Amino acid sequence: MDLARTDLYLDGRWVTPSDASPLPVHNPATEEVIATVPAGTAADVDRAVAAARAAFDGWAATTPTQRAAHLDRLHAALSARADEIARTVALELGAPLKVASRVQAGLPLTVLYSYVELAAHSAAEETVGNSTVVREPVGVVGAITPWNYPLHQVVAKLAPALAAGCTVVLKPAELTPLVSYLLFDAIHEAGLPPGVVNLVTGTGPVVGEAIAAHPDVDMVSFTGSTATGRRISHLVADRIARVALELGGKSANVILDDADLVTAVKVGVGNAFLNSGQTCAAWTRMLVHRSRYDEAVELAGKAAAGYRLGDPFDPATRLGPLVSAEQRERVLGHVTRGLADGGRLVAGGPDAPVPDRGWYVAPTVLADVDPESALAQEEVFGPVLAIIPVDDDEHAVTVANNSRYGLAGAVWSTDEERALRVARRMRTGAVDVNGAPFNPLAPFGGYKQSGIGRELGRHGLAEFLQTKAIQR
Repeated sequence: MDLARTDLYLDGRWVTPSDASPLPVHNPATEEVIATVPAGTAADVDRAVAAARAAFDGWAATTPTQRAAHLDRLHAALSARADEIARTVALELGAPLKVASRVQAGLPLTVLYSYVELAAHSAAEETVGNSTVVREPVGVVGAITPWNYPLHQVVAKLAPALAAGCTVVLKPAELTPLVSYLLFDAIHEAGLPPGVVNLVTGTGPVVGEAIAAHPDVDMVSFTGSTATGRRISHLVADRIARVALELGGKSANVILDDADLVTAVKVGVGNAFLNSGQTCAAWTRMLVHRSRYDEAVELAGKAAAGYRLGDPFDPATRLGPLVSAEQRERVLGHVTRGLADGGRLVAGGPDAPVPDRGWYVAPTVLADVDPESALAQEEVFGPVLAIIPVDDDEHAVTVANNSRYGLAGAVWSTDEERALRVARRMRTGAVDVNGAPFNPLAPFGGYKQSGIGRELGRHGLAEFLQTKAIQR
């Protein structure tokens, strides 16, 4: 599999970037450079935005049925690359191949297909008194995506934007850009009109800021850190444009005293460690009733011990490396501080054995974590679980809401009505009750500093539409 890419995708063609400087892409399991991609510039962004602007009127004028047909062809072209997508993500992100196949490749295909159906309903009208209310595409969208789910996060923006009739300029994360090239190979094969979707690789400070500040970009959709989201918000606000943000999380997994403890802990640990903990919606705080706390801590430690670190292509591997050396050091710093703040090490930790090569962190569990401590408040983004005792349902809700984030969460109880009462009081964008499955049609997004707006399903489609009232 040839991973080297030298071009950008602008106006329906692979073109030479304005600057030939390469960006290295590493394999986090070996620390080796496996490919390079172009380091795009502001001039490349100008070219991409000009192409998207020129294509907008024609794409917006297509019928919902025509847009659905384009998305259907794209889905077929991308599905044919599913195995290559999974292997590419395993290489550039370090996700175990089983996870890369099921989640990193499988989920975006599911999401993309959902918009084949939803695209046909993107231009619905309604009558309000003497007004006809229509929904129209917002315009040129700048999509800036993260490294942890490098295809899913792109598709979660691209599919609804296209379904709405928008055109797109994409900047994928510089750490994991290779899978986006597979997507654009599929886009080219599917025959989307020139300029409708454009790819500019590069860094956030150069390409990302150029997109966010560009006067001809009508909307910026960003997923990433809260700090970067704040910066993008300022750039977009300066020109009164639209912004959608999916940012950080510090989600609480609330286990009430009557819960199926074995299942709740097992699923909770698995959620916290998914994608090596590099998941914004991960349940990284486990809140357990004091009457069952010691048992839960013991179960969590045993569960963590079952997560084998290793080569992402080894079927026995359950936990891959972190994406970069910088990310590994950041996560280990959080663990060290958590121990210094009084956390009790149950599993893993900075001194736990890991493979000699690769940016690995051992699956780590800390108990007796102070709800006010940095480990309970800051997004770690690694395989680190903090366990916190709570006294009752009221206390659990208070601790769960004691965060500047509000992205996801969970509640466990054999009394579903009791669990629902707790779930309704949690200030967060999504709550799973008793391990309910992920729903790709449900809105995904956060409260507070976890972001603005929603992705997925019809709510995600609505982000890329604006409303016009025509009186008669």
